[in-house]
Amino acid sequence: MTTEYTARDKVAVLTLNNPPVNGLGFDTRVALAAGLDRALADPAIDAIVINGAGKSFCGGADIKEFGTPAALAEPNLLSLILAFEQSTKPVVIAVHGVCMGGGLELALGCHYRIAARGTQVALPEVKIGLVPGAGGTQRLPRAIGLEPAMNMIVSGNPVPSEMLAAIPGQRLFDQIVDGDPLDAAIALAQAKVGAPLPRLRDLRVKHDNAEGFIAFARLTVGAMAKDYPAPQRCVDCVEAAARKRFDEGIKIEREAFAALMMTPESRALRHAFFGERAAAKIPDVPESTPTREVGKVGVIGAGTMGGGIAMNFLNAGLPVVILETAQEALDRGIATVTRNYESSVKKGKLSPEKLATRMGLLTPTLDYAALADCDLIIEAVFEEIGVKEKVFKQLDAVAKPGAILASNTSTLNVDTIASFTQRPQDVIGLHFFSPANVMPLLEVVRARLTSKEVLATAMKVAKRIRKTAVVSGVCDGFIGNRMIEQYSRQAGFLLEEGALPAQIDAAMERFGMAMGPFRMSDLAGNDIGWAIRKRRAIEQPELSYPKVFDRLCETGRFGQKTGAGWYDYKAGDRKAYPSTLVDELVIAESQALGIERRQISDEEIVERLVYALVNEGAKILSDGIASKASDIDMVYLTGYGFPVYRGGPMRYADEIGLWNVLRAMRRYAAADSNGRQAGAWEPAPLLVDLVASGKSLT
Repeated sequence: MTTEYTARDKVAVLTLNNPPVNGLGFDTRVALAAGLDRALADPAIDAIVINGAGKSFCGGADIKEFGTPAALAEPNLLSLILAFEQSTKPVVIAVHGVCMGGGLELALGCHYRIAARGTQVALPEVKIGLVPGAGGTQRLPRAIGLEPAMNMIVSGNPVPSEMLAAIPGQRLFDQIVDGDPLDAAIALAQAKVGAPLPRLRDLRVKHDNAEGFIAFARLTVGAMAKDYPAPQRCVDCVEAAARKRFDEGIKIEREAFAALMMTPESRALRHAFFGERAAAKIPDVPESTPTREVGKVGVIGAGTMGGGIAMNFLNAGLPVVILETAQEALDRGIATVTRNYESSVKKGKLSPEKLATRMGLLTPTLDYAALADCDLIIEAVFEEIGVKEKVFKQLDAVAKPGAILASNTSTLNVDTIASFTQRPQDVIGLHFFSPANVMPLLEVVRARLTSKEVLATAMKVAKRIRKTAVVSGVCDGFIGNRMIEQYSRQAGFLLEEGALPAQIDAAMERFGMAMGPFRMSDLAGNDIGWAIRKRRAIEQPELSYPKVFDRLCETGRFGQKTGAGWYDYKAGDRKAYPSTLVDELVIAESQALGIERRQISDEEIVERLVYALVNEGAKILSDGIASKASDIDMVYLTGYGFPVYRGGPMRYADEIGLWNVLRAMRRYAAADSNGRQAGAWEPAPLLVDLVASGKSLT
């Protein structure tokens, strides 16, 4: 039963009970409509109240239905809202916790609204590339005014109920109450029996200068959301609310909703929405898996990464012990953490009191014994297996039974690291991305003997520190860095064939990447990749790498930290300035290799780099390193700056068409006449199979 019907003092109470968020899917809409008809037909019922069971009133429509017959099946959401709006008996809606999307649109269609203090209210459809599609863009401006409604609809961000209730002249909430609003809603419903029933659709949108504000909003939104069509369509719809009759505005809103539903941007954003939620689901680890209590965390290494990792736990209110091998390094690390927090205080993002609280949770130490009572210990030391071995053997000796021992390694074998201990079941990889206190991605690396309990605990901890956690199996580079290796290789081959760093970066940034490959490498440090290539030259001698990478590192140009990398940098200035010296080095390397340089199009640059990601991603799926394509996309959307409006490399490949991707790869393979790219364009068997069967990756 998705909606419960009860009667109380001549008031019918319709309670949404469709966990986890009381979504307005087809079954719920049918039940609500039936409850309305029952109440209207019963002479013993004078009024109707709608509320929600559980922690929240309603999270909105069921977006799994979008684009399916169920979304249009009657009663659809528009029809349902109209039925409540036309009720001859007063309808009061009581909201608490969360009132979002279709839930807010339902509330706007009722006669009266009561909210519990602290209720989060939003129309978040723009975040999945849509406009509100059930009257939200037409009723909300009539309820709270043009400007605040425009801001809510274009941003999609939640606003506390009491803040909305404080807007002068607002007609959204009739009352704000502490605690459960049901009793107040019943009392209001009884008081309104026999009174004229107000409808938001009958109001006019208020604003002193609607035309000027709409023009300003259009310019602002156009500048900020150029790659996303939905925000501009939101402006169109709100403008219609201000200038046209309600029925005309609803028609414009529905046309915008239907058009946006078919855009690749909305498909990509919906894919990302579901992908983030799917990432938390591990096929063989049920939600009922027991987890361990994590009340205290240890971090080994107080460098940039270690300090950033520590901040995640301090921000979540967890005490952290941070260990270094030398007092100077420890002092430097603590000073960096303090500076980061002080910067937040200066920007008004953190109060001085919270700064003091967080720093009070941090215990610096030079002694491994101080980690003895930690529940989770994460090492963030130099990326060299001998160093890791020393650390984990010491941890094994001092950590308490049941403590989780985690490595922040970005490429090394976590099975090998686990073997350095007598408790491999308690060892896991937790690969944070730099800066660790900012980047949302956390690769959770499941070693061969990692227990399900430890894995479930790691996922729970990730949620507590507000990370998007994606599970990876063990391989060189896991998901993200294994794929970026092929991306970077193609960038290097393109350099040797005729492109220059600035052209490649510009092409990828126009595609939507947050940074091109060479700016990204300069930020991370070119010496890191150099060390990995040296290791792989021993372990995988069959792999060929563009020699130009090593030529650059041999000059000591390691990136921003040395003031010179693929680009030149100025003191205190992170802007990348193209380097004549580097361009000459690139051209000289082509000559040394006997390669005649040619003009390379931006289209070729984008295809080669992105399709290299796709092909390696397909191999990762085949190898079982990732359990689903959407996990790979979440890694790239949250950790590598892949454009969200393209949905991630795997989703983008589906949008382009896998047949087209495979055809382009074979064309590039044929062009590699001397075999320099060493299997880079050997298609993943999964890609070939999917094309043959007409299926997709996502």
